Amino acid sequence: MADVKEKPAIASCSFCRKPNSEVEKLVAGPGVFICDGCVTLAARVIADASTVSTSDSPVAPWDVEMSLDAVLATLGSVAAAGEQAERNLAIWVAKARSLGGTWSQIGQALGMARQSAWERFAAED
Repeated sequence: MADVKEKPAIASCSFCRKPNSEVEKLVAGPGVFICDGCVTLAARVIADASTVSTSDSPVAPWDVEMSLDAVLATLGSVAAAGEQAERNLAIWVAKARSLGGTWSQIGQALGMARQSAWERFAAED
């Protein structure tokens, strides 16, 4: 039997939370990821005309009528996605620093003061 190497877990889908080691493909965006399974599901939802809202204004997920249990069950996934995005941001800031980026440049790119960028990310520098 051939020796099958397992893919190391580098990131997780921002939607279903499956790591790259458990999906066929994981597409990277700016600090977020989406797996092939979630892309397929999203394509089905978009293609299904019955799921199209008749309202002119989109409804935010937190504005949908839900039970407390459903909201509480969602909190962990939302927090995990936020933590992953925060880790990715720190990695990108470290990359900018390794390429010679100044704290002023990083702060400007993030829409914050140089001092704020330094305070938030310098410990990882």
